[in-house]
Amino acid sequence: MRLTDVNISETGELKLDIMELPLSCALIISEGKVKLVELPSHAHTSIVTYKGKVKRVNFDEGEEF
Repeated sequence: MRLTDVNISETGELKLDIMELPLSCALIISEGKVKLVELPSHAHTSIVTYKGKVKRVNFDEGEEF
């Protein structure tokens, strides 16, 4: 699975070291949960929501010819 959980402290703080993150990534926050996903080099990535909540992250990948 591409989405990885990101820990939130007991006080509700989100702390990330940007030097440890992938070069190109997305941080998704929904319903008190945080997930990180590395973005592929050639793809169409969409975040699907339903009733204001993130339901799915879709990747349509391709490769240069």
